[in-house]
Amino acid sequence: MKDLKQSTKQRFTAFDFDYPDAALEAQIVAKETGMDAAVAAQLVKIGGVARNLKGHGLDEGISTRLLVYAATLIKDGVEPRDACRMAMVRPITDDADIRETLDHAIDATFA
Repeated sequence: MKDLKQSTKQRFTAFDFDYPDAALEAQIVAKETGMDAAVAAQLVKIGGVARNLKGHGLDEGISTRLLVYAATLIKDGVEPRDACRMAMVRPITDDADIRETLDHAIDATFA
């Protein structure tokens, strides 16, 4: 991917976006999926762990969309730890150490 020239960038307006705060994000996940609020909050907690790794081995954190995907899998009967690994961790990294760190966060959250 190529960066735009500065003269081209100046032709557009820009907005900075960040993740919603944890309580709002949990509400979003719960509303989008019909997931129990407590489980949605657990998913958001794991997302926060991954976002703290951005710049320390991860290019991007776990998006709200990935949290919704994990919640959907859980609602469809997939065990929560497996759903988190499939929908939230594996799509964002191939790095074994990062995966292991996030897998531990998942195990601690759903202990």
